[in-house]
Parts: sequence; C-alpha cells; structure tokens
Amino acid sequence: MRLAELRGDVVILACGVSAGIHGALVPQHFNEGTGAGVGFALATVLLVALAIGLTRHAESERLLACAMVAFLGLLASYVLAVTTGLPVLHPNPEPVEGLALATKAIEAVGVLAAWSLLRRPRTSLALQQPKGTLT
Repeated sequence: MRLAELRGDVVILACGVSAGIHGALVPQHFNEGTGAGVGFALATVLLVALAIGLTRHAESERLLACAMVAFLGLLASYVLAVTTGLPVLHPNPEPVEGLALATKAIEAVGVLAAWSLLRRPRTSLALQQPKGTLT
C-alpha cells in the first residue's frame, strides 16, 4: 500500500467516524432545538456522501477538497458553539465535552490527510508503473 492510499483511507475513515458520531447525536440535538438537529443531520449526510464518494473515487481532488472544507467547517462551528453559540442553530454556548473533543481531533487528522494529498506533486502514469512492467 502506498502512503497516498493510506492518507486517502484516513480521510475516508475520518468522514465515516465523524458521520457516525454526528448521526448518533441527531436525536439529542433535535431535543435541544430544530436548528441544531437539522445541522447535525446535514453534517451526517454530507460526511456519509463524502466517505462513499472517496471510496469510489479516491484520487478525486474535488472530493478531497470538499472533505477538507467540511472538516474545517465542522471545526469552526464547534469553536463557535462552545464560545459564543451559533445564531439560529444553537444560540447558547455549549459545554466542552470529551466526545466532542475526540470527534474534532479525528476531523483535524482528516484535514491534515486531505491537505497532504492535495498538495502532493502529481506524477505521470508512466512514472507510477512498477519496474519491469510494460505500459
């Protein structure tokens, strides 16, 4: 397995884990308010779609960029949620919790993995062929 494939798997895994956690928390957030519940449900759907898309098209720069933006958005949203609250979605600041911090750490790893894949130099197909194979 190449390092790039491993990084791609890390992005997919981060999407899946984050989607699972957000999905599990949808009912709780709907109890807090419709805006928060809808936000968590949309985050879940987006992350699942990215995980599926990246599984099928691991080299897609567009999907990697979308995953990175999604993770950054979730990280920024959390910072706002615990400091000032999010107008309409979650107006009052929420307490910092261990599960949330673990989720944000996973998303941060996803950002780094996606960013490393997006900034890597592209090589031609001929240079990627193992030695001794015909092109």
